[in-house]
Amino acid sequence: MRFVFALLAFAISALPTNAQEACGTPKGECPISLGFYRLALPEGATGPVPALVYLHGWGSSPAGVMRNRALRNGLAVRGYALIAPEGRPTHGDRSQKDWSVRDGSDYERDDITFLSAIFEDAAKRGVDRSRVLLAGFSRGGSMVWDVACNAPRLARAYAPIAGAFWEPLPSGCTGGADLLHTHGWADRIIPLEGRSVADGTLTQGDTFASLKILRAANSCPAEQPDQKLIDENGDLIRAWTNCPGGRTELWLHPGKHGTPKGWLARALDWFEAGLPEG
Repeated sequence: MRFVFALLAFAISALPTNAQEACGTPKGECPISLGFYRLALPEGATGPVPALVYLHGWGSSPAGVMRNRALRNGLAVRGYALIAPEGRPTHGDRSQKDWSVRDGSDYERDDITFLSAIFEDAAKRGVDRSRVLLAGFSRGGSMVWDVACNAPRLARAYAPIAGAFWEPLPSGCTGGADLLHTHGWADRIIPLEGRSVADGTLTQGDTFASLKILRAANSCPAEQPDQKLIDENGDLIRAWTNCPGGRTELWLHPGKHGTPKGWLARALDWFEAGLPEG
C-alpha cells in the first residue's frame, strides 16, 4: 500500500504546474506548440465571444494578468474572454519573460507566429476570431505595435499601453490598422521620446515617430488629428478617424508608467465603435 501511495504522489508531482486546472479557466494553461496561454471565458457564454488578448510587461506572466480581477471581471461583464499569452524566457534568467520585439536582437521564437497559433486555438474554444483586440503593456505594448505593423490582419484592432516601436524603426508597415495608443506624460521607464537602455545597446523608439509610421500605413490625409480634446481628468485625446487604412488614436494621461483609470472601458468602447454593424 505504501508503494501505491508513493507511486501516486510521484505521478502527481510529475504533472505540469496547474495541470489540474482546465484550459478555459484563469489558472489553466492552454498548451500549443510554441508555448502556452491562459484563457478566462465569461460565465454562461453560449456562442463565440469577443476577446481581449493582453501581453504582459517584461518580467511578468500570464498568471499575473489573470490575477488582475478588475481586468478579468470588467471583461466578463461585457461578455469578453481574457487571453493571457506567455512571453518567451529571457537568455539571462529563464524565469523572466519577454517578447520578440523587433529591436535588432535575435530571438528563439517568432511571437507573431506564436500569437497567430493562439488565436486559432482560442477560436476552437469559444472565441470569436473576428472580434479580437490585442493589447499589451510596456514591452508587451511594443509587441502589439510590431504585430499591428507587420501582421495588421492578425487581430481586429490594437491597444498598446506605454510601449511603441524600438529602434531601428520600421521603414513602413505591410498595411493599415486600427490602433489606440495610451501613454503617460510622466513616464520615465519608457518616455514618450524613447531612451537608450542595456548600456546603450538597445533604444526605445519615439512614440510620435511610431504614430507617424502608422498614419502613413493608414493613408491619413493630414498630419493633424481631426479630433482632439482634453477631458475632465486632464487626459489629452488626439484621433485620426478619416484615414482609409484604419483609425489611429493617441491617449495621453498625466500619470507615469502604468495604465490609467478607466482604460478598459474606454478601450472597449473604442474597439466596438470600429466593428462592422450587425
